[in-house]
Amino acid sequence: MTFHEQIQEGIPSVLPQPKPYETDINHAPKRKEILSAEEKKLALRNALRYFEPQHHAELVKEFSHELETYGRIYMYRLRPDYRMYARPISEYPGISGQAKAIMLMIQNNLDYAVAQHPHELITYGGNGAVFSNWAQYRLTMKYLSEMTDEQTLVMYSGHPMGLFPSHREAPRVVVTNGMMIPNYSKPDDWEKFNALGVTQYGQMTAGSYMYIGPQGIVHGTTITVLNGGRKISKNGEGLDGKVFVTSGLGGMSGAQPKAGNIAGCITVCAEVNPKAVHTRHSQGWVDEVVTDINELVKRVRSAKANKEVVSIAYQGNVVDVWEEFDKQNIYIDLGSDQTSLHNPWAGGYYPVGLSLEEANTMMAENPEQFKEKVHASLRRQADAINKHTAKGTYFFDYGNAFLLEASRAGADVMAANGIDFKYPSYVQDIMGPMCFDYGFGPFRWVCASGKPEDLAKTDVIAANILEEMAKTAPDEIKQQMQDNIKWIRGAQENKLVVGSQARILYADAEGRINIARAFNEAIAKGEIGYVILGRDHHDVSGTDSPYRETSNIYDGSRFTADMAIHNVIGDSFRGATWVSIHNGGGVGWGEVINGGFGMVLDGSADASRRLGSMLFWDVNNGIARRSWARNDEAIFAIKRAMEAQPLLKVTLPNKVDDTLL
Repeated sequence: MTFHEQIQEGIPSVLPQPKPYETDINHAPKRKEILSAEEKKLALRNALRYFEPQHHAELVKEFSHELETYGRIYMYRLRPDYRMYARPISEYPGISGQAKAIMLMIQNNLDYAVAQHPHELITYGGNGAVFSNWAQYRLTMKYLSEMTDEQTLVMYSGHPMGLFPSHREAPRVVVTNGMMIPNYSKPDDWEKFNALGVTQYGQMTAGSYMYIGPQGIVHGTTITVLNGGRKISKNGEGLDGKVFVTSGLGGMSGAQPKAGNIAGCITVCAEVNPKAVHTRHSQGWVDEVVTDINELVKRVRSAKANKEVVSIAYQGNVVDVWEEFDKQNIYIDLGSDQTSLHNPWAGGYYPVGLSLEEANTMMAENPEQFKEKVHASLRRQADAINKHTAKGTYFFDYGNAFLLEASRAGADVMAANGIDFKYPSYVQDIMGPMCFDYGFGPFRWVCASGKPEDLAKTDVIAANILEEMAKTAPDEIKQQMQDNIKWIRGAQENKLVVGSQARILYADAEGRINIARAFNEAIAKGEIGYVILGRDHHDVSGTDSPYRETSNIYDGSRFTADMAIHNVIGDSFRGATWVSIHNGGGVGWGEVINGGFGMVLDGSADASRRLGSMLFWDVNNGIARRSWARNDEAIFAIKRAMEAQPLLKVTLPNKVDDTLL
């Protein structure tokens, strides 16, 4: 069968032969046993409803085996035979160009070079899924190949509910992931209902089809490391010869070594999974690999002495690094952690003292003992970090729930008031006041042609737009503008592309609109092909997350989720091609609500109208909320937005004299 025929087939009437379990693929760990005998029957009924009854007798044993062996029903048999990657948009079957663009993005999320556990349909974060099983993938792709611009595909946590009549102005796809009743949003609820096949964890950009590999986070990581360096700078010096210690080389954390190189420091990034280490090293995202802690000590001393710019992957546990560097008196300038602690019990964090294999076995067969090991490891890690910070290390929480989970483990991470953490979130200290409050966030685009030359042209267009804007930018945002101009001018040299021909930069609403409009004009002139716009949910207004994106909201509203919900509703009727709203992305199930969008630019006047309306709302919704929280930078930004758009009228806060209180 041709690629088109396989896409259009959906769930085949004649079952494909079972596929062998490929051991060289990086697989998700076995999920813990959580379903009762009756619930296992329900999980099987739920899986079999995708198939005609004549196949049930053959499939029930297979699906039962998957459930017992892996803790989930992935339907490995249905994995397609074609190679999974983002093809040029012209190669997809279909009626709607917008639908073809979404197919491209879905396949990019599942590209072996991009996805963390591709056979389990998990893109990043240990459990950030595009779909729960391969039947959902096949059915979704079939629907997209049939869709017209008068229909909307409705996605329920990975399950394609179906095509519904709508209209050209409506989103082509509406996605929800993990939208639980609040009382059913504990970690074990995810384990149970995911095993039943009725919900999934979409992370931020996995279940919304907007992941672009580690590049998607590397720019924000670069900005974070650069500005962290500025915070510790004594006399305006840079990061030459300074050491940044962190952990994780997965989908998101894998960006850290590359960002450290761009920022100009010595990066030591620990990772226990050799496959993840190999992937990032082979892709050029980390320079060197060290497997012996004593060799690591020697190598870092040499790098410090020579003020090298180098990234080193330590294949081992980060707790050992923190402890050994303390013993050897190696000074750490910047410290953080980006293991997936939103998912601590199912592969997101590996405790010190256990091998990868031992940990994977324990988490599935003895989850309570594994939890104790994780808690003990977090206490040890926090103790070692505290010793370094006493020497002057600047440590920040990287929004991965490290401090939250460490506090739950009884680690010494609380401030004297017993309420706050002793270390700041990077959003509180860096990204919030320096970027988000001014409206700067991770704007991204994908060249649907798949041509590197199209991406190069968009880089030039974006850089020229930013340089022109920088000439008249107010002093408050000149640094952000210059950082982004430097970033985009060096994008080709830094070889950031993994998977689709994609790019990211931090821009405010004005910058996003100007860049997008310039892209649309270039498409209209035939200079480049279609462009797909998007962003990380980790942005100005897409996400309500009290320990990360909205951790610098101090009016008591950081535990509310109105902003994220309004964001996705507003994007829906202002022209987004698809929208998504998720529970749990980034910092944990039940800890965050986040929304995202995708928008296809086709060179039309209609696309120009849509991008102006939607991108303006998508950013300024968040600035207005941050302004109402009395954040000075956001008050400045929203006043500036109102001056530019007379139809915008935002309620501003009145400051209160503290002596009255």
